[in-house]
Amino acid sequence: MTPVQVVNVSLPTLSEGWTAEKDFKSVGTLSAATQRNLEPVGPHFLAHARRKRHQRTFSEDERLQAQHNVKKTEEDDDDLISEPEDPMMLSRDAKDWKGQDHYAVLGLTKYRWRATPDQIKRAHRKKVLRHHPDKKAALGDRDENDSFFKCIQKANEILTDPIKRRQFDSVDEAAEVEPPTKKDVQKGNFFKLWRPVFKAEARFSKIQPVPQLGDENTTFEELDNFYNFWYNFDSWRTFEYLDEDVPDDNENRDQKRHVEKKNANARRKRKTEDITRLRHLVDDCAAQDERIKNFRKAARADKDKKRLEKEAEAKRLVEEKEKARLEEEQRKKDAEEAAKAERENKKKAKEAAKNAAKKNKRVLKGSVKEVNYFAEGEASAAQVDSVLTDVDLIISKIDAEELAGLAERLTAAGKDGAAVKNVWAEESKRLVAASKLKEGETKTF
Repeated sequence: MTPVQVVNVSLPTLSEGWTAEKDFKSVGTLSAATQRNLEPVGPHFLAHARRKRHQRTFSEDERLQAQHNVKKTEEDDDDLISEPEDPMMLSRDAKDWKGQDHYAVLGLTKYRWRATPDQIKRAHRKKVLRHHPDKKAALGDRDENDSFFKCIQKANEILTDPIKRRQFDSVDEAAEVEPPTKKDVQKGNFFKLWRPVFKAEARFSKIQPVPQLGDENTTFEELDNFYNFWYNFDSWRTFEYLDEDVPDDNENRDQKRHVEKKNANARRKRKTEDITRLRHLVDDCAAQDERIKNFRKAARADKDKKRLEKEAEAKRLVEEKEKARLEEEQRKKDAEEAAKAERENKKKAKEAAKNAAKKNKRVLKGSVKEVNYFAEGEASAAQVDSVLTDVDLIISKIDAEELAGLAERLTAAGKDGAAVKNVWAEESKRLVAASKLKEGETKTF
């Protein structure tokens, strides 16, 4: 027994003057309690309810459930061996395992390379239950030939090993689909006849997913991608399954090397033949594919159209160049006339603006004169000079448009001295606000 060890650890001391009331700070609070209704659920509750309903004990319920599960499994697996068993297959020699159809032995002919590991496992179990020698003996079948049972075991060994299964799938002729002939395509639907062929070949592709054959609405880019893919097909297909068995005799090493070299050469030859076969298959499909003909026809029509368009474009450019030359000459002529007219108009406008400005200035200066320069009685020379100085100052700070506006307001004010002075005062304030005049720069307004 391990002795108990006591470790003395002292807690850190609190700082001097620390108190819970002063130094402790709460960072959160507990939420209020919530009342909820809970319902019993789950497999354990269902099992309890089932036992109570049928008045069963734990062991009795488990036994009955196990029987139910076994029966259900057998019913689910019935579809896997629904294929009739060929008497020739049942009597075949187990030693010739390379020549047997492993999928047919397990009853998976309709699945073949598409069969899942679970389907293979279930099919093997059903075949074993049916053909196991012990079960046959129990049923009164005294035939001690267990050759087919060995075939079942060998098929399971091959199909449950990913590498061995791939080797067998590489040479599985029963999974191949014969390509249609030209006559077949003329009588039937091109896509319906060729689609299964490429689907069967696609299982050998290292690149997944594989481009589809498409239909009448396939675009040129999709069709070009499809044929490029198949003309450059990268296949994982191997042919080791057909290798000649290498002797295990370690003494005859030369014979072993000879067989290995022979097998390697045979694989390369079959690989080359398979590549050639697939290329011919794609060639035949392309030759029968009306979409390629339609795209080529459209390409030729487009080429002719572009040529005619190019010729028409050249002719149009010549005509446009001549037209542009004439238009340029006319434009220059019109521009010269317009410039001449514009200069005359600007001259007239300038003179008119100048005359208007002179007139408005006379109105501005006349407005103060009409009200006797805001003097009570006769205005002195100093007062007249002061008022006119302010008027000239304001006139120098405003443009022609503001000058016209001010003249209009002074005309409206008439000979009312107060009104005239008020107009001048408002204009002075506006100029001060606009920073065109300084505060107090005008003496009168």
